Amino acid sequence: MDRNSVIIVTGAAGFIGSYTVGYLNREGYRNIIAVDDFTEEQKKANYADKEMVVQVHRDELFVWLEQNPVKVEFVLHLGARTDTTEFDYSIHEKLNVEYSKKMWAYCAQNHISLVYASSAATYGSGELGYKDEHALVDKLKPLNPYGVSKNEFDKWALKQPREKQPRFWAGLKFFNVYGPNEYHKGRMASVVFHAFNQIKDTGQVKLFRSHDPRYKDGEQLRDFIYVDDVIKIMFWMMNEMLGGRWTKTKNGIYNVGTGKARTFKDLVTAIFSSQDIDPVIKYIDTPEDIRDKYQYFTEADMSKLSEAGYTEEFLSLEEGVAAYVKNFLLQHKYY
Repeated sequence: MDRNSVIIVTGAAGFIGSYTVGYLNREGYRNIIAVDDFTEEQKKANYADKEMVVQVHRDELFVWLEQNPVKVEFVLHLGARTDTTEFDYSIHEKLNVEYSKKMWAYCAQNHISLVYASSAATYGSGELGYKDEHALVDKLKPLNPYGVSKNEFDKWALKQPREKQPRFWAGLKFFNVYGPNEYHKGRMASVVFHAFNQIKDTGQVKLFRSHDPRYKDGEQLRDFIYVDDVIKIMFWMMNEMLGGRWTKTKNGIYNVGTGKARTFKDLVTAIFSSQDIDPVIKYIDTPEDIRDKYQYFTEADMSKLSEAGYTEEFLSLEEGVAAYVKNFLLQHKYY
């Protein structure tokens, strides 16, 4: 792929978006239109050293594109309202559904390929499993407005006729992503980030107690994936699409996880181990405002991505946690 290609990255000031811009820079891509709300002071370090041709506020993007004709080759639409504790659906609808429809329409009208961020939150409690089959999308029951908004856009995308689709496209259901550039996320930062800081401050970690008799305390399961593995999948898709190796039959929804669920106890034990500290874990009640919406098990079925041609191995939980802790958290570094 031509490294002079113009690429739009939305959510470029956030966690996954800023990591994506950094990854593209390292691969030789500089012609990046970075889209986000760049007024948030706590996010500035995420992109301060990144190379991009312009920063555009998300609310001004489509007007800017009209006024500044440029041949965009690819869009990585990662911007979203990701707060699972925000229960005002209108906020999620505006940013996660309506804005995504505008981005889709822009790509379709201009024959541009698109990769956008969906979420494993669409799977709800997992009663239908975690297989990224299109036939299941209409049947899913997300547990919070964020998950609902992501699923609503997935449903809408799948119903669009060929002539109103981007050149090629894929929606990616991110499972539990962790890694550098999430310092700004507060309560919504990964368990790795919070557990690391608890250990630093108190020498111990607090985990949610299980309120489901099927699971012991600390043995709630998630599919944790290191952010670098997430970006590698997107980068591979981008090259497949722009290299003409992607076909319209591959368009659709894909899981992005490791395919291997691990316990929260495993996760925090890996954080202790990466610092040569003996584990000290205490259990607390799950907050009532999220207790009835809590997922006790997630595990991505990754067979569809494999069948599409992706062959890279994912980092193990221990490898990913060690990379994050040693290379970033201990030094408060950014990617």
